[in-house]
Amino acid sequence: MAALSSLASALESYRGRDRLIRMLGYCCQLVGGVLVAQSPGSDTGTRLLTLSSQLSHCRTVLRLFDDLTMFLYTKQYGLGAQEEDIFVRCVSVLGNAADQLYYPCEHLAWASDAGVLRLDSTRWWTLSTAFWGLSLLLGVARSLWMVVKLRQKLRQPPETLIGRPPRSPRKVLETQVLAELLSLLSNVADLAISVHWLPRGLLWSGRLPPWLLGLLGTISSLLTIYQAVWFEPATP
Repeated sequence: MAALSSLASALESYRGRDRLIRMLGYCCQLVGGVLVAQSPGSDTGTRLLTLSSQLSHCRTVLRLFDDLTMFLYTKQYGLGAQEEDIFVRCVSVLGNAADQLYYPCEHLAWASDAGVLRLDSTRWWTLSTAFWGLSLLLGVARSLWMVVKLRQKLRQPPETLIGRPPRSPRKVLETQVLAELLSLLSNVADLAISVHWLPRGLLWSGRLPPWLLGLLGTISSLLTIYQAVWFEPATP
């Protein structure tokens, strides 16, 4: 019952619901892709891929309402004056800008496909994917930088480390390193997916089979959920 209560509590929040839908969607794509690869005429595999596509579409529609939240976050972060590291500040500001531009591009692409607007949806899908990939690339750079900096601190003598009681300074730094490594792996997996959806001719764009996309997405989703459970502060 405790597990069911935790799941129900998570589903009451937008972020918790989005994480679950994302994981289910990529899991369906993974299993469906494997079944179709083994047997191209697999009815079960085709149904699972269709379900995965519908779950992805569901998340796209829900993101129509994310602009204000992203704007407020970007405004609150500003130019990152609270960051001590200039590299982290610059990368974070650029990442916020890429995220902010991603949403309207995706909205226009969705509206075009839905027949609401008469636009070239392919162009807007490409732009939204490019902004997504740029944000992920900046996230990878930030996490790599943070891991290097945190490990440098770990190599310092224990008496020079300042932590937050009651946890030891070293334990705090090790937890931060783990969090950054998980973010790094998650962003790398998503970056591989984003490149796949770019126009053909760029790296491996359009070349990844459905099962591999599902595998990468499932890994990224599980890492994100793990981070949410163990590293994000609880909200009332």
